[in-house]
Amino acid sequence: MSLKDRAKATAKNIEGKVQEAAGNLTGDPKAQSEGKEKQAEARVRHTVEDVKDDVKKIID
Repeated sequence: MSLKDRAKATAKNIEGKVQEAAGNLTGDPKAQSEGKEKQAEARVRHTVEDVKDDVKKIID
């Protein structure tokens, strides 16, 4: 997995957690849902990179 891609996905996950927490704190359901969406996007990015790694291992 590209370290750069993993860092981007991790940053997106953290950003989502912060946004969700801020939404929880302020009672803003839009911020909560946007934060959860960002976390889901980060999980997808991590999964894609994991699959790339697995394929590379099989090919090598």
